[in-house]
Amino acid sequence: MSDPQDWTPATADPGLRRPSREQVVAGLKATVEGGPDLVQLLTPEGERVADPRFDAWAADVDVDALQGLYRDMVLVRRFDREANALQRQGQLGIWVPLLGQEAAQIGAGRAMKPQDMAFPSYREHGVAWCRGIDPTELLGIFRGTDHGSWDPIARRFHLYTIVIGNQCLNATGYAMGQKFESKVGDGPDAEATICFFGDGATSQGDVHEGFVWAAVYDAPVVFYCQNNQWAISEPLERQTRVPLYRRAQGYGFPGIRVDGNDVLACLAVTRWALEECRTGNGPVLIEAFTYRMDAHTTSDDPTRYRLADELELWKLKDPIERVRVNLVREHGVGQEFFDGVAAEADELAARFRQFCIDMPTPGPERMFSEVYAEASPPLEAQEEAYLAYLAGFAAE
Repeated sequence: MSDPQDWTPATADPGLRRPSREQVVAGLKATVEGGPDLVQLLTPEGERVADPRFDAWAADVDVDALQGLYRDMVLVRRFDREANALQRQGQLGIWVPLLGQEAAQIGAGRAMKPQDMAFPSYREHGVAWCRGIDPTELLGIFRGTDHGSWDPIARRFHLYTIVIGNQCLNATGYAMGQKFESKVGDGPDAEATICFFGDGATSQGDVHEGFVWAAVYDAPVVFYCQNNQWAISEPLERQTRVPLYRRAQGYGFPGIRVDGNDVLACLAVTRWALEECRTGNGPVLIEAFTYRMDAHTTSDDPTRYRLADELELWKLKDPIERVRVNLVREHGVGQEFFDGVAAEADELAARFRQFCIDMPTPGPERMFSEVYAEASPPLEAQEEAYLAYLAGFAAE
């Protein structure tokens, strides 16, 4: 029998032939265009382009709505930059930047309906903003004082998940529950779930297990992969031989690649995908093709593994600048609007900074307070023993 690695008969379907290494790299890291299947409604130059598949899903986005999306991205970027600085100054233990991914997150976040449920990783500060979570509520996680200060059910936004890919299992299970409880259908109250993760998470077993269960049970879940090209220091071409959105084909549900730096396209595609899930046609995989403009976290140094030229190339595709250009050229929006948003962003950053500096440091008993909903006798005994141990040092 011939080696399957070399199986390329002339009569075979070209789509079945094993691609060369060069073809894999070219297909995965098409950093200029994102490939022929990329959904785009707003070019990097700020020009509105048509896509008959998804134009209807963004038809209601008038100049006021586009200004709102611009404001969202500017404010989110501003507090993200402030948090980065706070970590460098010793006010936070770590920070996970989202620089460059504002459109991917704001577009998806604004596509959700109030009843939809979101499961984030640890970088979804923009989605949190869209779900009404004040940026100051994120600080405790990165200052090491809590696991998240919001109610996931009330906000319809789960707590951050640090374990890579684990949220895909949680999201799939939650979506299966939505289906079992008949919360899927054509009515205005129908629900869906959306799960956020990065390209690196697609190499984790939890993600693929989530795909399997979601496919088998037609779970109403949108798997939203923000492909920012780097899994910490691991480039995409070392993780897969096919574009990530095509992996959905192997599980039997749709996959689509969207320009992750185009907030309008992200909004439209996510609206479509969520509606597919709400009406019982889920799951759906979205690959938001974007780029991580900063470090993986503040403990990372990206200059050690990626080229400056690559970063400069992606700066030309900045998600905020393309909306700004469109507002000016196609809608005649004046400088007064942009100045107002910038001033609002500075005010948010100042409030965010002061809140962080003023945060109290909890006592050691804090670590016992959120282990269980109701404390158990063994836990209470452990707390008592630990506090007595610490008190012994104070007595000395």
